[in-house]
Amino acid sequence: MGLASGQLRRLGELIMPAHRVPRGGYVFRAGGDTNTLAVVRRGTLKSAVLDEQGREQVVGFHLTGELLGLDGIAAGKYCRDVVALEDSEVCRIPYPELQKLSNDIPAVANYIQTTMSREISRAYGVMLLLGSMRAEMRLAFFLLDLSRRVLARGYSPTRLSLPMTRKEIGGYLGLKLESVSRLFSTFQRDGLIEVRGKAVNLVELGRLQEIVQDAHPQLGKLLENGDASVLNAQCAALNLA
Repeated sequence: MGLASGQLRRLGELIMPAHRVPRGGYVFRAGGDTNTLAVVRRGTLKSAVLDEQGREQVVGFHLTGELLGLDGIAAGKYCRDVVALEDSEVCRIPYPELQKLSNDIPAVANYIQTTMSREISRAYGVMLLLGSMRAEMRLAFFLLDLSRRVLARGYSPTRLSLPMTRKEIGGYLGLKLESVSRLFSTFQRDGLIEVRGKAVNLVELGRLQEIVQDAHPQLGKLLENGDASVLNAQCAALNLA
């Protein structure tokens, strides 16, 4: 964020010590009061909601360094369950104190705005994906989105770890388990990826990008630009400006 040492110290004082969340453990539960946000220190988590029949619908995956709990700010209650896909660690941040700090330090408010904008952009991309893209385009978008996010954190954009199941990926992309498994096999056969258990190597990033770009140029630009600024007025309405 470009904070001065004193500002960084004030922010650090808000962050609670990291605590372990075992695989299958909850960070937040839907309906709980929004008292804290959380940062993923290690591991991978998923967000999910239950439909009217009580079936789980995966609505997002979260990687190391990402901020959790922003969905509950407006309503004052978390909208989703957040569950660890592997043994993970998170650091909680009391939201009321963070909001006060953001009023004093514009860089903190800007960071929260940017994070919210990024999440809105990703949700917009998934909406387009589910509404207009064929199955192979959905999986290509999913892999490229993960690639961009791990690159932003200083890791290799071609080497991914996928602790989520193929069923969870299918639920997120609106595809059946059989379709997801078949697509991974097809991508591997065509030389786009290499799969070894939960490790996936993206061999042909350019070809994956072409699959998405040909289907929907706007989605391709979203993946290229990353942090597209959208709906800033909504962020301001949350008193974060």
